[in-house]
Amino acid sequence: MNEALNLTEAMIAMHETEGIGWKTIDRIVKGGGVEGAQQRREADWKEFGLYPKQAAKLTARLRPEAVEAARRRRERAGLEAVTALEPEYPHLLTKIADPPWVLYYIGSLELANRPTVAIVGTRMATSYGRRVAEDLAAECARGGLTIVSGLAKGIDTAAHIGALKGPGSTIAVLATPADTPYPYENRALYRDIAGRGLILSETPQGTPLHPGQFPLRNRIIAGLSLGTVVVEAAERSGAMITVDKAIEMNRDVFVVPGPITSPRSKGPLALLRTGAKPVMGLQDIVKEYPYIFRQGWQPSQAPFAAVDPMENLSPSEKKVYALLIEEPKTIDELTDAGALEIGELHASLLSLRVKRMVEQRPGSVYAII
Repeated sequence: MNEALNLTEAMIAMHETEGIGWKTIDRIVKGGGVEGAQQRREADWKEFGLYPKQAAKLTARLRPEAVEAARRRRERAGLEAVTALEPEYPHLLTKIADPPWVLYYIGSLELANRPTVAIVGTRMATSYGRRVAEDLAAECARGGLTIVSGLAKGIDTAAHIGALKGPGSTIAVLATPADTPYPYENRALYRDIAGRGLILSETPQGTPLHPGQFPLRNRIIAGLSLGTVVVEAAERSGAMITVDKAIEMNRDVFVVPGPITSPRSKGPLALLRTGAKPVMGLQDIVKEYPYIFRQGWQPSQAPFAAVDPMENLSPSEKKVYALLIEEPKTIDELTDAGALEIGELHASLLSLRVKRMVEQRPGSVYAII
C-alpha cells in the first residue's frame, strides 16, 4: 500500500469511526495527524483531543485487516471513495465551510467538477411542477450543464429524468449510503444514473437512515452547484434547507414562480421577496452563466408558464379544472357554475384527484394542487 493510499484509507477510517465527527477530523488534519496515522498508538491521539474511547475505536479501525475489510466491502458494492485531500475531489465543495471529508460514489466523479446547477423541490409535486423541472433539466443538460438533485420523489425525480434525456448527465446526492437506492421505488432511475451519471454520498456503508442525514445531504447539493433552482416547495421543507445552504455559500438562487394560491408556491414566493432570481424560461439561467453553455447552442425562448396543465385532460375534466383555476370551490359552487351534471362532476373530480391535480379540503372544498 503506497503513501497516497495510506492517506486515503486513513481519512476513510476516521470518517467511518463511530464517535468521530467533522470537527475532530478537522483538528487531526490541521494538526498533521493523518500522515502516519496507522502507526499511532491510542495514547498518541490525545494531542488531537480524542477521548480514550474514541482513540481506541480509531486505532482498531486503522489496523491493516480492518482497512482491507472496508476496502473489500466497497469493492463488492461497486463503490469508490475520494477524500477532501485528493485533487479529484469536487472543486466547488472545497469552497464551503464544512466539506465532506469522504465521498463515496458510483459512476463518473469527473461530472462533479463540471459546471453544475441544482434543481430541487417538493416530493408532492404538481403535474405542472414535474413538467417544468423535467423540461428545464433537459435543456440545461443539452447546453452543457450537469444537473444535481437528491433522487427524492417529485421534483428531484423529474429533474434527473430530464437531465438523462439525450446526451445529458446528472448527479444524485443521497442521504443513504451510495450503494442504497432511496426511495426504493426510484431504484430503476438510480441504476440509470449510476450508468450514465454519478451517485454520490458521504454516508458510510451500512449506516441506518435517520432524519439528520437529509440536511447534510442538502448542503452537498448546494455546495456542488453554481446555483440552485426551486420549482415548487413549501415554506418549511427540505428544498428550502438546500436554498438556505446555497445562500450561506453565496451561491445563486433561482425560482420558478407558481400560482399564489398553491401551498407549493409559498417557498418560491417567499424567496422572490428576498431577492431570488425568477426563472420564466431557460434564458434566465443562461444570462447568469453565458461562459458555460455550449458555443452556438440556443435555448428555447418559450416561457415555462406556457406549459398547459390541461393538455392531457378529458373535456369534462378541463371544464372542472378551468373553474378551479379561478379559486377553490365547493361542489355546490361548481354545480351552480354549470360545470357538469352532478354524476359527471363527481367522476371528473375523482379523476383529477387521482391524477394529483386537484385536492379536497375540509368542507368539501376542491382546489388546484
